[in-house]
Parts: sequence; C-alpha cells; structure tokens
Amino acid sequence: MDLYPAIDLRGGRCVRLTQGDFDRETVYGEDPLAVAREFAEAGSPWIHMVDLDGARTGTAANRDAITAVAAAVGPSVQTGGGIRSDADVEELLTAGVRRVVLGTAALADPGWARRIAAEHPGRVVLGLDVRGREVAVRGWAEGSGRDLVELATAMDDAGFAAYVVTQIAVDGTGEGPDLDTYELLLTECETEIVASGGVGRAQHLRDLADLEVGNRVLAGAIVGRALYDGSLSIDDALAAAGTP
Repeated sequence: MDLYPAIDLRGGRCVRLTQGDFDRETVYGEDPLAVAREFAEAGSPWIHMVDLDGARTGTAANRDAITAVAAAVGPSVQTGGGIRSDADVEELLTAGVRRVVLGTAALADPGWARRIAAEHPGRVVLGLDVRGREVAVRGWAEGSGRDLVELATAMDDAGFAAYVVTQIAVDGTGEGPDLDTYELLLTECETEIVASGGVGRAQHLRDLADLEVGNRVLAGAIVGRALYDGSLSIDDALAAAGTP
C-alpha cells in the first residue's frame, strides 16, 4: 500500500484542520517545499497536496506552491482543491503534477469529470469526502445529498485512477480510520481506493494495509497531522504501510 504524506495549504502555509473545520486550524510550517523535500528524502513515492482555499472558494490560491513542489521533488504529486475547469487540469498536469483530484466540480458535472478522466488516463482521481455516508462538497462546507457507495458505483466505469475517500468525522483526530467504510467500498466497487482520515499511529496504517476483500486491497493511505505532531515518523509510516 502506498503512503501519501499530506501537505494541506492555506494562505501559502502548511496547515491541518480538525474534521474539516477551518476554525480549528493548526499551522505546521511556512515552507511547503521544505516539507515536501523531507518526505522525498525519506523515500515516499507520493505527496498529496490540497489547496484548502481553492476547495472552499473554487479559486486556486496556492497553485504556485503546488507546482513548485511538483517541479522540484522526486515523488509524484497528487493534488486537489479548486480544480474546476479544463484549464485548471491542463495547468497542473503540464507543470508536472502526476494526478489531479476532482471533487466539487465532478459532482456538479459528472459528464465533465468523465471526459477529463478519459482524456487523461491514469492521471485523474475522484475525491469523495464524506460525513458518515453523505458526500460533502465545497471544502467540506456543504452536504451534497449523495450517498458514497451509490456515487462510487455509478462512477465506476468512468476510468478514474482512484477514489480518494476521506471520512471527515475522524480526519485530523488520530483516532483511527473508518475501516468499515473502506471494506464496504472494496466490496461494492472496482476502482482503486486511497484511504484518508484518522491515522494517528503506525498500527492504524497496518490495519489499512491488512484490509482485504477477496483479492482487493487498498491502493494507498493519506497521512497528515500524525506526521507533523510527532506521533508518527515518516520512516515508521512508510514501513507500516508496506510502501516499497
């Protein structure tokens, strides 16, 4: 299972939110590129970057920082937040970002999302952020009224490289991931799943790596706060995830 260390950006700084609440923000650094280099030097194959300002407003606010990381470090960069148009996708992929994550715009216009996935095979991910089973949109500020499994199965034939699925209730808490939801998704849909939210220690990553339904396992896990607050080192996280 691949590890995706997370760099969440707000106002150009590295931050973490608790349960997606913009009023519960912790700032962990002023230099995203320096943080990315630490992850790269440890051997992480991916870095997951989120433009929190863009996710909330729909207007990219941290794109320069994201493209700077994509150009300067070895790991593949996966990024989301505020990607609303063909031009957004093209700008990021041309700048060296390996995969883009579509969220709010994909739910608003599934046909557009399907076309983007078809035009860029292997490079487009669908982000599904959920409270319980309801998919949230606009930086987790609003509910969509859509059920996670219903939406995931409906989009299964679209050709997305993966679904990034975040359980908002545990995100940033370190209390453990929502294993039941990921087991359900492995059972009900065919698209690869990257888990996000709740990892606070190495055992949580081992639990995710050991999750298996039939011959299906999780493709990856995103870890954020635990890597910044000292409860989990990047080396231990890579080992626990089983990242080659």
